[in-house]
Amino acid sequence: MSEGYTSVKTGSALAVLTKYKIVDHKILGSNGGLQADVEINGRIYRCINVYLHPFKFEKEMMDLNADTDVSKRKLKDILKRLIPTFKKHQDQVALIRESIENSPYPVILAGDFNSVPNSYEYYHLSDGLEDAFLTAGKGSATSFHDYKFPIRIDYVFSSKSLSAVSYKVDRSVSLSDHYPVIVKFSTRNK
Repeated sequence: MSEGYTSVKTGSALAVLTKYKIVDHKILGSNGGLQADVEINGRIYRCINVYLHPFKFEKEMMDLNADTDVSKRKLKDILKRLIPTFKKHQDQVALIRESIENSPYPVILAGDFNSVPNSYEYYHLSDGLEDAFLTAGKGSATSFHDYKFPIRIDYVFSSKSLSAVSYKVDRSVSLSDHYPVIVKFSTRNK
């Protein structure tokens, strides 16, 4: 870890790395989220890093142009993954919503939602928050690049006391099947 930074992390892929003081943190369920209360210039913000359970679709499953029997089998494989994953998402969303609603601080909610913008997950997690891309983004917000078609499943939301002033998907960094999303915020005058 770089000198001058503090961090908290779960046993999985979730972490919060900051140059500011982390005053408290909590794991939200098993691998669903990590909340860190971070003090920045005398104010505390709740940062919630999210990773909703993946559907674990493989690229080959998306090719339904093969013969009819193969396509039917692939479609059945897709459907078998949907219901259990949606149930896990519902449980994860409930824990994350509780953290948002009980926060005495402004919230920044970000991460891999494994859900598209017109989904249950998007609407429930963004309720009462602002989508940083809609506020400050331009062009495509697509950060997941593992399939041939564009898909937006990574998001950054914030309390209305914060305002996104810039939003960028950094396509020059290829560390995983997601490009990093970089958002800068300012506080709104009350």
